[in-house]
Amino acid sequence: MKIDLRTLLIGLLAGALIAVTWSFRPEPQTTAFAWRQFSTIESVVPGGIGRSRIIISDDAEQEIGKDLLNFYSLTGINFKNIANNDRLIVQTIDDYTSQGWELYTVTTGVQSPAENKGGTGIYMTRYLFRRPL
Repeated sequence: MKIDLRTLLIGLLAGALIAVTWSFRPEPQTTAFAWRQFSTIESVVPGGIGRSRIIISDDAEQEIGKDLLNFYSLTGINFKNIANNDRLIVQTIDDYTSQGWELYTVTTGVQSPAENKGGTGIYMTRYLFRRPL
């Protein structure tokens, strides 16, 4: 098998070009971030006797709570309360993003006792934000 000198030269030049391009690529930049989180805890207790709240930690790590309305009232699911809670949560997210925070991740969870026959439980959502230092 004969290799044409021209083909060999083109192959070597292409290899050299790739090696030069690869060696001059910029180093990946690592960015340090400040982190903030708020959590919503929404109680699911029939009759409206549950407690629901937004928990926020400020720079001094103090707990700041905003009351949320319960999912249930004495007559059943209260959709106005759910809509009100959604507005308050979105407003809190808007407050963070207007201060330069990026919503990084949202994690949800549900807790209900194993022997739960009364329909009680807790919905918890954590909103994690970051901002470059």
